[in-house]
Amino acid sequence: MRFIIGCCGLLMIVGVLIDAFEAVLLPRRVTHGYRFLRFFYRNAWRAWRLLVSCISAPRRRESVLSLFGPLALLVVLGTWAIGLVIAFAILHWSVETAMTNHTTPIGLGDYLYFSGVTFFTLGYGDLTPLGGLGKFLAVVETGLGFGFLAMTISYHPVLTQAFSHREIVISLLDARGGSPPTAAQILMRSGNANSSHALTADLTTWETWSAELLESCLSFPMLGYYRSQHDNQSWLAALTCLLDSSALLLTVVEGADRRQVRLAFA
Repeated sequence: MRFIIGCCGLLMIVGVLIDAFEAVLLPRRVTHGYRFLRFFYRNAWRAWRLLVSCISAPRRRESVLSLFGPLALLVVLGTWAIGLVIAFAILHWSVETAMTNHTTPIGLGDYLYFSGVTFFTLGYGDLTPLGGLGKFLAVVETGLGFGFLAMTISYHPVLTQAFSHREIVISLLDARGGSPPTAAQILMRSGNANSSHALTADLTTWETWSAELLESCLSFPMLGYYRSQHDNQSWLAALTCLLDSSALLLTVVEGADRRQVRLAFA
């Protein structure tokens, strides 16, 4: 029985490490469907929307919905950490790691405590493993704890930078297409400038922003749940508006740079 439970703990460690690697370090889309991250976000978002639907005030409801992205990221990081702590505790329990300064029989709760202080590199020293296998597991868990804390500290600034970079074009659309922006407003306001090429200079910016949006959503899928900071702004609405504007420039507006419009539309 201990051997089977130990194998389950080992599989849990491998599963957490693979999921964290695919979510944080792998800069490409993951195609297989057996992912904790995908399962968590889809079901947690449904539950969050159901909970928030009880709020009648639209402004209050939007504010609560905007909390989901950051809170979900904290829950994911905490779940990974707790999963590793529990998995290593199970491994110590399965191999019956002997501890110094412990005369009574060691239970799973003691192993959980030891695994927690080892993973978070506290090192109180009240429990020290004896034997080669126990020491090896402690060293591996300490290394994973250091790596996990470093990943957590460095990951959030990168995600915040990608979010801020995404919002630049969205903020610029306020003056060009209204709030929320629409393709009709963009075309009418550019027409007031008495130039059929008023939007041509913006097409390259839109094209670059759309490509960066695609790459950021592939590298950081949870970024899609981060809502804009201001009212009537949304990356999805901005993307749709730019797509509609490119389509209108390509089909009904005369004098536009057709080549650049096609590139932006693509």
